[in-house]
Amino acid sequence: MTTLMQASNQWASRPHDERFANLLDMQASMKRLYQASTTDVVSNRKIELLPVEGNRRALRIGVDGGALAGMEMEPTHKSFGQICSLASPGNSPAGYFRESKLPGEFIADCLNHNLRFNREVESIGLLGTVLEQTDLRAATGPNYGRVWNSEVVDALVDQFGDGINGKFRVPGEFGQRVAIDKRNTTLFASDRDMFVFLADEDNRIEVAGRSLARGFFTWNSEVGDTTLGLGFFLFDYVCCNRIVWGADQYTEVRVRHTKGAPDRWLEEIQPVLVEYANGSAAPVVEAIETARQRKIEDDEDAFIAARFGKRMVEPLKAISLSEEGHPIENILDLVVAATAHARSIPNTNDRLEIEREAGQLLQAA
Repeated sequence: MTTLMQASNQWASRPHDERFANLLDMQASMKRLYQASTTDVVSNRKIELLPVEGNRRALRIGVDGGALAGMEMEPTHKSFGQICSLASPGNSPAGYFRESKLPGEFIADCLNHNLRFNREVESIGLLGTVLEQTDLRAATGPNYGRVWNSEVVDALVDQFGDGINGKFRVPGEFGQRVAIDKRNTTLFASDRDMFVFLADEDNRIEVAGRSLARGFFTWNSEVGDTTLGLGFFLFDYVCCNRIVWGADQYTEVRVRHTKGAPDRWLEEIQPVLVEYANGSAAPVVEAIETARQRKIEDDEDAFIAARFGKRMVEPLKAISLSEEGHPIENILDLVVAATAHARSIPNTNDRLEIEREAGQLLQAA
């Protein structure tokens, strides 16, 4: 048994406007944020920081051309740090600029110089949002695999409705149902990240003489703050401070925001969510975790060739490097690479053959 503090930490730190009394309100807010957002990949030479007249500390960010052209964006705390890191790692410390009394003109000149002359010409992924003001919310690498918070919340609504009246809902207090509002909610989201905790406290499971409820956390960030993930567990009760007491069998599934993240969300995370809503996610989670831990045999090329053919060895290894940022190291890496390759095949029969082999490989693991 253990105590889980993730939901309590969120509850203790989130301001009023980052709390939601139900999933439908959260869905509407995240959809509004998504619809107001524009993404583009531009050269670092096309990005310019601009001082703001009349405010010696403020900065704006402009882009020369592309989908974000003409939008003078105010950097968020997160994106300013990302711009500083991209401009010149180690030479443009965001903390120093934030805490110093340097004028905006000086900071803009420093960062513009570093973007142009202290690094090669490279592409940078930008995320701009126009709501009450125009913000630059993220500046990432060009292959950042963004999964939108609205997509995650849509999937939750599809499975669990408003998160208040269904089987899985915002947990009560000490095992008893209570009215849910922003003061005791476990639904949190902002322009930076999101976190949800839902539980089925009515249909409890007997484990070693204990009556335990099922619960899960899910989290995501559109701007590079954290991975996309699900955490499943059994527990005794949740207190008023949203601490999970008597937790057992905690298991996580995480997806890094690499190029293939949106597809892995569909292939890995959503099926686990559906399985958990309808019964128990343990078999699905265990299959993924086993595949992740099982290393490929010494002769990697022969292992791949035996299952997908010799001509597929190099393409699958290249896909893993380009989409996941590392070579094939285990069964799950190979499955992910194979399914990614299958999506690029126009012939339905050939595509299904590869997908079928990848599915059998995961099951065999």
